[in-house]
Amino acid sequence: MLLIKNIKKLVQVEKEPRDWIAGKNMARLNCIDNAFLLVDNDKIVDFGENKDLNIETVDYSRLTEIDAAGRMVFPSFCDSHTHLVYAGSREMEYIDKIRGLSYAEIAKRGGGILNSAKLLHNTGEDELLEQSLKRIDEIVSYGTGAVEIKSGYGLSTEDEIKMLKVIKRLRKMTPLAIKSTFLGAHSVPEKYIGKREKYIDLIINEMIPRVADEKLADFIDVFCDRGFFTVEETKKILIAGTKYGLQAKIHANELAASGGIQIGVKCGALSVDHLEYTGDDEINCLLGSKTMPTLLPGAAFFLGMNYPPARKMIEAGLPVALASDYNPGSSPSGDMKFVLSLACIKLKMLPEEAITAVTVNSAYAMNLSKTHGSIARGKTANIFITKPIPTYEFLPYAYATKLVDTVILNGNIIKT
Repeated sequence: MLLIKNIKKLVQVEKEPRDWIAGKNMARLNCIDNAFLLVDNDKIVDFGENKDLNIETVDYSRLTEIDAAGRMVFPSFCDSHTHLVYAGSREMEYIDKIRGLSYAEIAKRGGGILNSAKLLHNTGEDELLEQSLKRIDEIVSYGTGAVEIKSGYGLSTEDEIKMLKVIKRLRKMTPLAIKSTFLGAHSVPEKYIGKREKYIDLIINEMIPRVADEKLADFIDVFCDRGFFTVEETKKILIAGTKYGLQAKIHANELAASGGIQIGVKCGALSVDHLEYTGDDEINCLLGSKTMPTLLPGAAFFLGMNYPPARKMIEAGLPVALASDYNPGSSPSGDMKFVLSLACIKLKMLPEEAITAVTVNSAYAMNLSKTHGSIARGKTANIFITKPIPTYEFLPYAYATKLVDTVILNGNIIKT
């Protein structure tokens, strides 16, 4: 058993766990001051004010105790959109961006996703695993306890399978909750330029059946945007994936108003992600759906693009999730605390809204609402203890300061 006592503030507490939190309710952050938290094995079993701690329920013969005086406890971040399994890096494209080339222009020159595909093709599975483990350790130290990882840098059957096998190995080797997404439709590879229908047929008739047969993915994703996959192509691919039990997620409206949000809702997507180009039609489409709008401000920051209209979405009554988009080309960081800061500074989200977006709502975007994203009895004990901080608002305010002191995943102390 693990007892954390004298917690300055226990953040994102739920007596009755919710699937998501929407609209004005995102600004209502449930907290307990002067609190305790009790963990048994890998589950949260009790919490409350210190004065209400019932020592008769505690088995001191197997108890580890942490005095959190002056520190706060949060549920671990849930990062519902990453590409952290990749080979090498793309800092030379970073220089191209500084010189004024756009994301689309770099892609047309064979950079971007196609560059990562070449690097991945020439990297063995074990080396790819080793590189990815370092990134996993990195995000754990930042406070992330659940992560979704996409393929999409293979763009051939064997290389997509290689990526997904690495994700499967990461699930077994790390304490994180990991969800896997097949993203064969990330871009059209060079050998299929001018014959994209053949590549789409390859995704549908060869990749998807094999991914499903080997049980390598939870979700299927498509990059539905200008210069990538059309609405019609996206629908065709998602329907094929759904037939094999892969739930839809979509990259949508990053580069233009692509129709990706609408087709995502129509296909029952769990989330539509990016959403830099989102207007009234898209918001009205999302209202009343079960699709989570997921914003990736790290990509807009790194690429110097427009930020998605988070305020307009929240004020319309939508829920909003936040994720890092950790990848080598457009968001080379998995620091969810920095995502919190970007949400407040650039998206004009209140700290409470941003915290909700990286916990409860992002857990929903991975189908983890029942087990992750909040402090609730029966949920997985994935939490972190901060360094001494004055308020929870200080977390996004101190945007470059490392404030995670102790990480606890599945009830075990991972980092102190």
